[in-house]
Amino acid sequence: MSASPSAFDRAYDELRARWPDPVGTRDVDTPYGPTRVYVHGPADGSPLVLLPGGSATGLVWYANAPALGRRYRVHAVDLLGDAGRTERRGVPLKGADDLTAWLDALLDGLGLTRTHLCGHSYGAWLAARYALHAPRRVDRLALVDPTQVFAGFRPGYLLRALPSMIRPSEARARAFLAWETGGRPLDETWQRVYALADTVPGRKLIAGGRPRAAGLRMPVLVLLAEHSRTHDAAKVAEKARAVLPRAEVTMLPGATHHSLPLAGPEKLNEHLIHFLG
Repeated sequence: MSASPSAFDRAYDELRARWPDPVGTRDVDTPYGPTRVYVHGPADGSPLVLLPGGSATGLVWYANAPALGRRYRVHAVDLLGDAGRTERRGVPLKGADDLTAWLDALLDGLGLTRTHLCGHSYGAWLAARYALHAPRRVDRLALVDPTQVFAGFRPGYLLRALPSMIRPSEARARAFLAWETGGRPLDETWQRVYALADTVPGRKLIAGGRPRAAGLRMPVLVLLAEHSRTHDAAKVAEKARAVLPRAEVTMLPGATHHSLPLAGPEKLNEHLIHFLG
């Protein structure tokens, strides 16, 4: 007899229903386990791989998929080691090098020799690392309010996050989300997915040092949340321009770190589509 779905699974399935039709669901075999990918857009469109922030799951891009999917073949990924439908089995996940090896295997499994790559938050850190690891596979790189790429976290942000890290619960995760977003309206189902992700057993988010972003040679877009409490967005913009003088660095007015990419998807989509061409 199968176990009844958890609260996280129920919220996840409800959020899955928000994706535009048609959407394909793929479980791509990798040495680290099967990886869940949601695919939307024309079969002959330029590939675009989307990596979410921690706890957000690949489903978080549902508000962006309709616009992006008119032009690109969108592949939204549940991250290895995080909550979602990507499973961890086979080769153990030990460090950041395993994440880049996993992405190599994932792109191989998707049949993508080259792709545009976009990540938010933790996903942006991973995207930057991967672009340095395999530059020939990344046409253009978009980093949405990236963490641990150009600057570290604000100490106050880490202090606020600490209770959820020490004793994870839906209530603590919701309180942290409300603090960072300043009470901005966010999709309730996605908030449940994010908050309940903290309670999923066996999560293993891999941390690592800052990538050497100055080594990025492909075109780079950096989109920053004006009111991010994760870091000082103006200072991050300054550092990004210093490290990557040819990069396109843009501030998203009114946005906070965790309200992206859901809140105001039109502006984010507009910048991303213009950049990708």
